[in-house]
Amino acid sequence: MKLELLSTLNAERAARRAVIVVTNVESGEQRLVTAADVAADPLKDVLEERLRSGKSGMIEAEGARLFLTVYVPPPRLVVIGAVHISQALAPIARLLGYDVTIVDPRTAFATAERFPDVSVIAEWPDVALPPLGIDHYTAFVALTHDPKIDDPALLHAIERECFYIGALGSKKTHARRIERLKAKGATDADLSRIHAPIGLDIGAVSPPEIAVAIMGEITAARRLEGGRRR
Repeated sequence: MKLELLSTLNAERAARRAVIVVTNVESGEQRLVTAADVAADPLKDVLEERLRSGKSGMIEAEGARLFLTVYVPPPRLVVIGAVHISQALAPIARLLGYDVTIVDPRTAFATAERFPDVSVIAEWPDVALPPLGIDHYTAFVALTHDPKIDDPALLHAIERECFYIGALGSKKTHARRIERLKAKGATDADLSRIHAPIGLDIGAVSPPEIAVAIMGEITAARRLEGGRRR
């Protein structure tokens, strides 16, 4: 790999941006395609599919055999609310390879004892979230039912373009949430990105079942083109 290409690759990975190295296995020629450049690339469709799957592999295109080496940042899950659903959600997410962080200013709930092996931050979102470097490869879930905690957190997730944003609550609760967020400057396009009521519609009742529904919806958003359509 040429030094210039390697330098760009390392820079993209350090910035948590996806990138694909396209190698012609016959000529040895290589080129690098950043996530920002995929839409204009001749291999757009296959590159987008590879970014969704995160899998490298051989293809035949452009009259040649090409090997696609895919570098996708490891996914993260940020959960607002150290609640019962979060206790079930965190281990499921870890099994699926997510780096999990729980944020809740209520110190009685945000404890290491309730969330073993998970990063727990007992601070308000405006303090806890900026240092986390939340980005497009972050799934973001708001579960407290408390507007003082959830609303600023959701605005931060929208601003950081998380690939998934979900919020607990009924349709009526979400309608009130939308009005509050609009009053704080959120647009209709911003608000349409929030999955609420949260989770796949599987009839979930208990906290573990709701956690499964949430993780299923996050997986669909990550792996399927356009995510799950409501």
